[in-house]
Amino acid sequence: MQPRKKYDVIVIGSGPGGEGAAMQAAKLGLRVVIIEKAELVGGNCTHLGTIPSKTIRHMASQLVAFKSDPLFASLTASINISFSEILDRSRDVISKQVLLRSSHYSRNKVELIHGRASIEDAHSVNIDKGFGLSESLTAENIVLATGSRPFHPEDIDFSHPRVFDSDTILDLSVDPRTITVYGAGVIGCEYTSIFRTLGKKVTLINSRSKLLSFLDDEIVDALSYHLRDQGVVIRHNEFYDSIDLLDDKVVMSLKSGKRVKSDILLVATGRIGNSENLGLEKLGIETNRRGYILVNEKYQTNVPNIYAVGDLTGFPSLASAAYDQGRFASIKIHDPDSDDALIKDIPLGIYTTPEISCVGKTEQELTAEHIPYEVGVAAFRHLARAQITGRTVGMLKLLFHRETLELLGIHCFGQSASEILHIGQTVMAQKGAANSLKYFTQTTFNYPTMAEAYRVAALNGLNRVC
Repeated sequence: MQPRKKYDVIVIGSGPGGEGAAMQAAKLGLRVVIIEKAELVGGNCTHLGTIPSKTIRHMASQLVAFKSDPLFASLTASINISFSEILDRSRDVISKQVLLRSSHYSRNKVELIHGRASIEDAHSVNIDKGFGLSESLTAENIVLATGSRPFHPEDIDFSHPRVFDSDTILDLSVDPRTITVYGAGVIGCEYTSIFRTLGKKVTLINSRSKLLSFLDDEIVDALSYHLRDQGVVIRHNEFYDSIDLLDDKVVMSLKSGKRVKSDILLVATGRIGNSENLGLEKLGIETNRRGYILVNEKYQTNVPNIYAVGDLTGFPSLASAAYDQGRFASIKIHDPDSDDALIKDIPLGIYTTPEISCVGKTEQELTAEHIPYEVGVAAFRHLARAQITGRTVGMLKLLFHRETLELLGIHCFGQSASEILHIGQTVMAQKGAANSLKYFTQTTFNYPTMAEAYRVAALNGLNRVC
């Protein structure tokens, strides 16, 4: 029997969390191996989530922008692009991402093994390579980064050709005219927006009283208004009672008595952690009812040398956060006493049309905490750059302390919101007097730019307190 290969760190999963952990461990001089069950690296982020869905959204938005511009209207009036054609473009981006990520591992001498990994004990991992082949490895530390997958209600038949989740929708080969989206979380809202942008009739079924309740109320109201303005039918406080799956359509009967007919059904009722079949029960590693692994502030499980990062740990379930969590875990493995810490306020990006991005507190949170705050707003329709591009829908909203002028929250709705946000995020992350609304009034912004919205919003806010 061959002796087991020994490493400093074994990483299971090559999505953003696993990549971040493996790359940081390698940079710190640790001997690291990354195990991926799929044929290609990148995880769900690259193949089923962020990359394909955002590519699809971008292509759909570009098409609408051209068609709505009078200068190009005559050229684009007859252009009709199907969902499957846009998917082809996303596959091109996926291929480029896979090549890039694979090169990262080879350049940094990170060993990559394909196969299904399971934990044998606190320091050993077995890899099933298929065809009766297996391999066992040992390491001082193990990082779990196996991600998550769509949750499937037990009474919905996902094998039916007209029923999809956020993974299988990427295999859509027909071009539906009508779509029912059940579940109005981030994924549900994003795909609702994508399909409506492509000209499909969409009904969005929401089991809650409003969309994305974790967002600032004003942003939620703006999103709801613009989805409805685009033609989306939104049903709040609704639950399905039964679903009839027919050869040519899907009929969803709601508990309220309503019936919704459509060509296809997209179920977006949240996600669950990919924590089964990892051997966690052998060590008593704790998970919650959705399969997410419980970790401490250092991303350690209840077995101290085994870490878990990314979507496998639940909220915020962001590729950006997963990558940073992986890096952070490897830093702690290398030096447990290091004072490195992740920034507390993580920005959120929601790729509806228009898109949403935010960081920090909402108005309702500040009100509940009795913090004296004020608001500065810049409407995009007043910005020269927005008028030039024709993307005038949206706003930038700054929440700041009335007395100290410290930035407390930034909320953006509109074209390029996820890019615009990072300017304010940088200022908000500063300590003391450096975090001040006045930064934006004392800084010269290029003109015309969308970044100028910060100066406009800051002046608007200062006018309220002066």
